[in-house]
Amino acid sequence: MAADELITAVIVDDHVAIAAGVRLWCSQAVPPIELVDAGDRLADVWTGPGALADVVIFDLELAPRRPDFGELRRLADNGRRVIVYSQHTEDTTAIKCIDLGALAYLTKREGPEHLVPAIRAASRGEPYTAPSLSGALVANDDPGRPRLSQREIEVLRAWFVSSSKELVAVKLNITVKTVDTYIARVRVKYANVGRAARTKSELVGRALDDGLITLAELNSL
Repeated sequence: MAADELITAVIVDDHVAIAAGVRLWCSQAVPPIELVDAGDRLADVWTGPGALADVVIFDLELAPRRPDFGELRRLADNGRRVIVYSQHTEDTTAIKCIDLGALAYLTKREGPEHLVPAIRAASRGEPYTAPSLSGALVANDDPGRPRLSQREIEVLRAWFVSSSKELVAVKLNITVKTVDTYIARVRVKYANVGRAARTKSELVGRALDDGLITLAELNSL
């Protein structure tokens, strides 16, 4: 996305005051960010202006004491670029949201100085690490491999054996933007376990180490 291109975001949050505050922050951003307010209507993320938004700002708990990890997974699996904006401050919740495919996790204590740059990063398919997420990552004592979704693995494998992301998009019937989003999420998951993979060749190496693809498959090209 070009630096001067208009960014659009859709917010799903049942608190009117939260949505109003985010709308004000977005309008005051330079350049401004266009915000679509879906209220608590998840359907509005999939239809109308919300379906075309670059970024989804998602309140994890639209129903009391029922965090909707399933909807977060659905959004991520469909290539949507999601920022979870939640009242939950538990490290385990933040880590789970990143594992499910969110590009950023912010608590509602974190204001425009973090939400606005997180929206800009997500619009480019890039992760954003706010203080709450940074603390969760430091506290995370799981040294294992990153937990990749089946769709992330599918996109990754297709990219490794294709000469371009355009070919991956055609093969999997998704957009190039969605391909970029999946790859960005895989990169952040590897970075979060201390195994950064900034280039395609480094990512291939990580995948070989973890058994996601074999040398025979790569050599068959």
